[in-house]
Amino acid sequence: MKQKFLRVISDYKIIFVIYIIVAGLTAYSKYKRGTGGYNNYLIFKGVFYNTLQEKNIFLQYPDLFFDSNHYGIFFSLLIAPFAMMPDGLGAVLWNVTSTLVFLYAIYKLPFSDRKKSFFAWLCLQEFITAATYFQFNIILTGLLMLSAIYIYERKETQSAFSILIGTFVKVYGIVGLSAFFFIKNKLRFIISLIIIAILFFVLPMLISSPKFGVQSYIDWYVSLAEKNLSNRSLTSRQDYSLMGVVRRVLGRTDLSNLLFVIPGFVLFMLPYLRIKQYKNLSFQLMILASTLLFVVLFSSGSESPTYIIAVAGVMLWFLMQKNISKIDIAILIFVIILTCFSFSDLFPKSVKENYIIKYSLKAVPCIVVWFRVMYELLTRDFERDYKLD
Repeated sequence: MKQKFLRVISDYKIIFVIYIIVAGLTAYSKYKRGTGGYNNYLIFKGVFYNTLQEKNIFLQYPDLFFDSNHYGIFFSLLIAPFAMMPDGLGAVLWNVTSTLVFLYAIYKLPFSDRKKSFFAWLCLQEFITAATYFQFNIILTGLLMLSAIYIYERKETQSAFSILIGTFVKVYGIVGLSAFFFIKNKLRFIISLIIIAILFFVLPMLISSPKFGVQSYIDWYVSLAEKNLSNRSLTSRQDYSLMGVVRRVLGRTDLSNLLFVIPGFVLFMLPYLRIKQYKNLSFQLMILASTLLFVVLFSSGSESPTYIIAVAGVMLWFLMQKNISKIDIAILIFVIILTCFSFSDLFPKSVKENYIIKYSLKAVPCIVVWFRVMYELLTRDFERDYKLD
């Protein structure tokens, strides 16, 4: 019985089906609750129709809790097929499509089928959080993983494509360039990056106009700058980041992101000095784990659904360990409890509001993992100490 159970949970096809079912049911249940349940999807849908009508896509929606869009105009093309469907069908298919991108990235990981299965199981709770809000972060996580995987596979054009989709929608995608030093054919990658970037820049203008397209990129910058300032509030549901933890513990909204981002980026780049490790796929994957964590932990825009990105980085780190120690297991449990389940019924409402939200504690376990990853990147022999099968 035990062996049969282990075989079931070790089959990645089973957990993949569960993901798709969860994605569809989550979207449908939110749709049935009315506009308040799926307002994020309605805002996404509005990006397409506002682009068609050449209306500012970053203005607030007074009928949708005064919320607003922060994705680039290129997103209007991605959401278009779903926006033209009835809301219920569009919302379900959007969630399912997002999930398929994420699952495809897991499938492409150079892991055994057993490790792919456990990767998916361990990310499930954080995935549900993101799917509940119809988040693009699910797709972005898949794209960031694929951008690195395609470089390992020497598919430079596909990597550039993945990076730029994420970048033109949410800017975060630009961190996919963290694998640049591992590219064999850098010229092909750079040419692909330039051509695809020009294409993505122009395409939204085909359903609006060149003037509106250019203005939208300017408006996007203004929108993100304003959002960054508002995120630094001590009471917002964002800034679940390293600097957010420090700001909220000290009660200092005046602390600039640069005080953390600059030294963090310097530390992030230090492993690239270990050129002899470049040939090891495990080293490249650990850089990917660091990237997935860094982009969340050093962004004031990080909110609870953003952590599907960081948790994917945690699972990459954990599943690559050749000899899993008690400390590794303790850290993983810490992540699962305080990061993945911090907004669930596992914690009383008073604890969530007075501690987890107030001090951005959701970020703390992932901060611990990121520093652990950096230590390993700077000190370990990746040919000897890690395995992927």
